[in-house]
Amino acid sequence: MSAPREPAATPPASPPSPPAPSASAAPLPPPAATAGPPLADRRPSTPRPAFDWRVRFVALSLIWGFSFLLIKIGTEGYAPFQVTFGRLLAGTAVLVAAMAMRRERLPRSARTWGHLTVAALLLNALPFSLFSYAELTIPSTLAGICNATSPLWGMALSVVALSEDRPTRRRVAGLGVGFLGVLTVLGAWQGFSGLDLPGTGMALLASFCYPVGWIYVRRTLAGTGSSTLALTGSQLLLGTAQLAVVTPLFTSTPTSFPVLPTLSVLALGALGTGLAVLLQYGLVQEVGPTTAQMVTYFIPVIATAAGVALLGEQLSWNTPVGALIVLIGAALTQSRARPATPTATPPPTPAPAPAPAPAENTPTTHAASPGDEHTALPDPPEAAACLSRS
Repeated sequence: MSAPREPAATPPASPPSPPAPSASAAPLPPPAATAGPPLADRRPSTPRPAFDWRVRFVALSLIWGFSFLLIKIGTEGYAPFQVTFGRLLAGTAVLVAAMAMRRERLPRSARTWGHLTVAALLLNALPFSLFSYAELTIPSTLAGICNATSPLWGMALSVVALSEDRPTRRRVAGLGVGFLGVLTVLGAWQGFSGLDLPGTGMALLASFCYPVGWIYVRRTLAGTGSSTLALTGSQLLLGTAQLAVVTPLFTSTPTSFPVLPTLSVLALGALGTGLAVLLQYGLVQEVGPTTAQMVTYFIPVIATAAGVALLGEQLSWNTPVGALIVLIGAALTQSRARPATPTATPPPTPAPAPAPAPAENTPTTHAASPGDEHTALPDPPEAAACLSRS
């Protein structure tokens, strides 16, 4: 018999291959850090605006600065409520067209529509009508300067209505400086002589309506799920409906349609209330709200220059000086405290030994993990309120 043959040696086992990534694996790095697919397979990038943001910023400043001149011309041929109705109607038409092109959906909640009705009154119907009535007796330059007091009213109201918005010393000082500028514009040391107090009061009340509306929107329309454009378009639609009801009650049907006032009202709505909203919407998305809101400080300057140059309105020394003081105060009220300088991170301490497992039938507590926290994102209604002011 032959000796039994030894079994052949088997090769060593190869190391196991790594498991396939699951759906819960860590996300891949962004496309910019990896080699992307061929150019033919890549999605087209978002088209850039046709004009640089600086050009659109200047255009927005001019449109809103000339709004007060257009109101003045419009009231020469139409009643104030008719000017406001035509303005809202033209502006709503522009935004409805933009919403249709972008396939935006209107809000569906009845509660949202109810809050938008109040917002339309505070941010559109009431202030627009007050400015139209005010410019029957005051120059457009003064109306534009009164409009610049909105940040001052907003600062004063936020102290009362928004507990999370605590003022700093600089912002309180800005409030005082701003109202000192208002008194300078009005010529308080002269006893307000030569000033139409009802008209000026209506212009200041119109400026007061804006921050009231902003605070209302911030408290009631946060987290609706609708886009800023959809909320603003719906708000203007409701404002137009409000004026459609009010205007026939206080005015009669116009017997003629003078060319210049008609064109002014249409331009005021299509440009100042329609196109300007789209420009501001794009600026907020591209450069942020802080830069976009700087347009506020150019409006009274342009309104004053337009009223003096094109309408021949008289301008005393205290008007531009007071307007400058108002703008300085408004800028101070919008300032924010600088973030604290980060301190040196202490060296890491060794991790404690794991605790022994709890005994059976012993209740345990659940500690909140980082995944239980959430970060609040800015809601579109705040932007919608800002977009509705002119």
